[in-house]
Amino acid sequence: METIKFKTNIKCSGCIEKVTPYLNEAAGKDNWKVDIADPSKILSVSGEASESEIKDAVEKAGYKIEKV
Repeated sequence: METIKFKTNIKCSGCIEKVTPYLNEAAGKDNWKVDIADPSKILSVSGEASESEIKDAVEKAGYKIEKV
């Protein structure tokens, strides 16, 4: 299973809480995580979701995202 990584502006636990329903729908619960300790705020996604599905989900939640 491939892990896709993205640079985001998801920077705190409140941001993660806001984006959670969108990412759970797109990628599935427990198939993603955001490293808010990393300066680039890296979102790692595993599973069957496509790159465009993940980008759409994060942007719908109001955040920026780009492929690493």
